[in-house]
Amino acid sequence: MQIKIATWNINSVRLRIDLVARFIKASRPDVLCLQETKCPDDAFPLKRFKRLGYEHIAINGQKGYHGVAVISRLPLDSKTVKAYCGKTDTRHIGVTLGEKAGLRDPLTIHNYYVPAGGDEPDPRINPKFEHKLKFLDEMRACPNMLPKRGQRAIAVGDLNVAPLECDVWNHKALLKVVSHTPIECEKLVAVQKAGQWIDATRTFVREPEKLFTWWSYRSPDWAVADKGRRLDHIWVSQALGDRLSGIKVTKDARGWTQPSDHVPVTATLEV
Repeated sequence: MQIKIATWNINSVRLRIDLVARFIKASRPDVLCLQETKCPDDAFPLKRFKRLGYEHIAINGQKGYHGVAVISRLPLDSKTVKAYCGKTDTRHIGVTLGEKAGLRDPLTIHNYYVPAGGDEPDPRINPKFEHKLKFLDEMRACPNMLPKRGQRAIAVGDLNVAPLECDVWNHKALLKVVSHTPIECEKLVAVQKAGQWIDATRTFVREPEKLFTWWSYRSPDWAVADKGRRLDHIWVSQALGDRLSGIKVTKDARGWTQPSDHVPVTATLEV
């Protein structure tokens, strides 16, 4: 059975629901993981998604900030929510697909929105950056991110770190810019190594080829300047490493009307 799983920081699901619908109609992911939905659960546009054929929805949101959701064509067996750093700031949701979805063996998906970290990369003077580093430390030790041998698991989301030199437009220029500082990169790589996660995107787009998923709103001619970063990731557990069959970054979504500053990333797997 082939399954397509997409991740997208949509930067307000209600404001950009038409863009989500456009992406869904064109790409037809089986599961779409959204971040920064900025929407309380009771105001989530459930009916619109159901009209698009996505009947199974798990949400963890709040008014105005953060928020994550999993939108699925396939039935969900279970939902989990994990609070990090002692905060209930809606940055994680996990779901499991199993027999109801036609799978013989369960498939777990964890959807994350890692804190951005503010502007100053110094935890002594910037509480937002301190929070980000602590969040990454907790991720590294969390059972969610430590799949057992043989477990079929996927971790996706806006992880707000571009860990490789080829994940940013200019490595040297961004060494002191939040999202690409050495300490952030080290901590995200530590999360990946602790769980023996496989970077699905870099399985197909090898280093040193540059690849981005985010372009700042501050750059009016973003496509020409192409000063991007790869902040959005799809990782798969070792049990799924040989099941990957494709990856796609929908770069043109950055040029749509009133776009998110992030674009969708979609992985295709045989499960």
